[in-house]
Amino acid sequence: MAIDVEQVKRWRLILGASSQEKLGSCCTGLELSAEQLEMDQALAAIYDETEDASDNQRGKRGAGLGGSAPRLAKWLGDIRTYFKEDVVCIIQQDAIEKKGLKQLLFEPETLKTIQPNVQLVGTLMSLGGQIPERTKETARMVVQSVVDQIKLQLEQQIRQAVMGAINRRQHTPLPNANSIDWKWTIGRNLKNYQPKLETIVPERVYFYSRAERTNSWTVIVDMDQSGSMADSVVYGAIMGSIFASLPALKTHVIAFDTEVVDLTEKCGDDPVNMLFGVQLGGGTDINKSVAYCQKFIEDPTKTLFIMITDLFEGGNQTQLVRRLEEMVGNGVKCICLLALADHGKPMFDETLAKKLASIGIPCFACNPSRMPELLERALRGQLDSSMSTTAFQ
Repeated sequence: MAIDVEQVKRWRLILGASSQEKLGSCCTGLELSAEQLEMDQALAAIYDETEDASDNQRGKRGAGLGGSAPRLAKWLGDIRTYFKEDVVCIIQQDAIEKKGLKQLLFEPETLKTIQPNVQLVGTLMSLGGQIPERTKETARMVVQSVVDQIKLQLEQQIRQAVMGAINRRQHTPLPNANSIDWKWTIGRNLKNYQPKLETIVPERVYFYSRAERTNSWTVIVDMDQSGSMADSVVYGAIMGSIFASLPALKTHVIAFDTEVVDLTEKCGDDPVNMLFGVQLGGGTDINKSVAYCQKFIEDPTKTLFIMITDLFEGGNQTQLVRRLEEMVGNGVKCICLLALADHGKPMFDETLAKKLASIGIPCFACNPSRMPELLERALRGQLDSSMSTTAFQ
């Protein structure tokens, strides 16, 4: 059977220079091209064990990213050149975790060259107050680009889902000037600004329905900001800011570890500012946060409580279950998102998840793209605890 040399070369790139001799004995012509050698060096910087720079000069895989910002910039350029975007994100995250890239994120020049993604935002959030002043504006731009991308994907869908659930009529009432949604109309038509006229000429005007003009529902987003929940906090904060922009919802966004932080005032206009208000890490006291959130419940039958946590409770678990059971009994629609992220199966406290399912609270991971559907079904009362741990993957 003929050997596919190109396939063997791909295995050589995966396994590294140490496999060259053995793979070379299987077939001839295994020498890597110039482009493949650059790919090999880019992978070696992250995935090789040795850190002897002299090895690299002898043609062996060598060594880490080192402390040179120019060298790092070249490496970042190489991985974007030779790998697809989803692979680039994985390699960058491995670089942060395996090779101490965090310190290099403090340099604005380096941060500008990195592919923005949710994992990078989580890393910047975890660094918190360590980011020096010279880098803060660049960090904010990176976070803003990710926030804008996610909002572009989800905002209109969530808006339609909310109004579809709250206002069950097929058509919006006839529009009139008093019901124009000025904020949404202006924001969606900024691209149509006419310099000569010094005004915006809208392609479309957006109107509130009758249901939109009042806070018909209360939505409480209660986010676990422990380190393991970084991606979920990013999505949760952006989701909270979208909720806050909808007049039909009275929105509260809370973050907690062993303390409770109310982010509601920050979420309305600037989710980036809210994200920088989150402090990842620390312990977990879910019970304390739920007790805080209970005071925002005015009409239980029109309250949606979204708890984003892996349920590893460090506080009073018995009291937590009792509080949540009381909320469900009063008519509050409660959901526990074990993860709000687009990859991987979450680690969570299965025992506590089963307890919550038994009192009528579905517990499951949710891909962000499924969030609009989840929200609409929750507001319509179409979720139940039998969906726990399996739905909305």
